[in-house]
Amino acid sequence: MSNSQETPEFTEWQQVLDILRQATSEQRDDTLLKLLLTPDERTVLLSRVNILHELLNGDRSQRKISELLGVGVATITRGSNELKHHDNDTKVWLSALLDAQKPR
Repeated sequence: MSNSQETPEFTEWQQVLDILRQATSEQRDDTLLKLLLTPDERTVLLSRVNILHELLNGDRSQRKISELLGVGVATITRGSNELKHHDNDTKVWLSALLDAQKPR
């Protein structure tokens, strides 16, 4: 279906979230994410999850996290700064979510 106006069909972050939720409900989220993200982007996303986990855990300095994950300190700092924008309940929720996915 063509769009008579020269604008993209999808313009809002919420639309992306809704697409991801629908794919998840159909158990096709892996397929969707592999279509949307390059292998390098998936690796970066995994790194970001590890950054948040390490920051929430609080056992390592940003420099140590950088060395552990092979990313720049600036990347760790960005993750730390993003966490500062969220309340404690969100941090507790995220920490529990990440902990629940750790290998046993």
